Amino acid sequence: MGGVSSSIPAQPHRAAHDQEIESLAEFDRVVAAHGSLARYRVQAVDLTDRTAELLALDTEGAVFLGCPMAPEASARVRASGALVFPPVPGLPFDPYRGFVHTPDELFASLADGYDATPDARAYAWFRRTRSDGDVFASMLRAVHDESVSDALDELLAGQPVVGVMGGHAMERGTDAYAGAARLGRELARSGFTVATGGGPGAMEAANLGAYAAPYGDAMLEDALRTLGKTPSFRPSVTDWARAAFEVRARFPEGGPSVGIPTWFYGHEPPNAFAAHIAKYFANATREDGLLARSTAGVVFLPGAAGTVQEVFDNATPNYYGSRGGPTPMVLVDEEHWTRTLPVWPLLQALARGREMESRIALVDRIEQAPAALKRLGS
Repeated sequence: MGGVSSSIPAQPHRAAHDQEIESLAEFDRVVAAHGSLARYRVQAVDLTDRTAELLALDTEGAVFLGCPMAPEASARVRASGALVFPPVPGLPFDPYRGFVHTPDELFASLADGYDATPDARAYAWFRRTRSDGDVFASMLRAVHDESVSDALDELLAGQPVVGVMGGHAMERGTDAYAGAARLGRELARSGFTVATGGGPGAMEAANLGAYAAPYGDAMLEDALRTLGKTPSFRPSVTDWARAAFEVRARFPEGGPSVGIPTWFYGHEPPNAFAAHIAKYFANATREDGLLARSTAGVVFLPGAAGTVQEVFDNATPNYYGSRGGPTPMVLVDEEHWTRTLPVWPLLQALARGREMESRIALVDRIEQAPAALKRLGS
């Protein structure tokens, strides 16, 4: 970052996030407090009604990322030493976004069918541009994903996050789905922020449980009955999503949780029960980021290849200590993890004699997972 402009008094050092402006209200507060935008980063804020301010303020060293503004304002801030990255027309997403996504945003226009939603249109754009190899599209995807990561870091700062991993094939209406939902509810009621891969199946169930946490227990049973009428996102994502929004409409004051899905697996839609959805184009960035942000541990429900990969993606930094001390890992379902997919013996062998040995556990029933997680984290 460049030096402080000589036209304004030196300011105390701020963390990078303190130099970011992500809403019009924040823009107005900064202008009122400092009378300058020097060295600030303004993300995806519509400034077309702030022309007078932009013509008068010091903007040396500022960066404007995807901010609509009047032509004379754009010319003036450029001339005064700012960088201006204009909005990119015709995209179904904002690459410069300052916040993570919301279900209402991604599922807007669901009344016209899932294919009309921003989520589906972003996936269609991704498939088209990935196949044609356009370097500009690659850059836009990278910028978007970095913006989402920045927003996710701001959202989760200081929170005890527990990741819940499990397969997308777990259907609504099953005992396994209900168990995963009760797990999410118990974790949220225990003060943890629940984070999942943000998709269907076990991921949706855990986010649903966190959503149900502020309500009495009868609410979750009601929601499970409603959702059970549409067990899967196949054959109709539209019907599957509408059932979730029906539950949300009846119970609008749900608790927060985080979903971190990817358009790389765009055939799997995001679920509507995560209040905050950090959706990525790059699956590797998304997967590593989800595990790295699960600072209070991870619960692994039965799954297939993807969940097995996540177990060892999480085990590797715990083994080497590359993220600091090892975080708790709880595997659920002895039969699954010792016989169907014998991950547990290998995990034990890796952990033996290392600090992570005291941070791993295998439980048979999902109801045992919260207590195991708390024990390992103490």
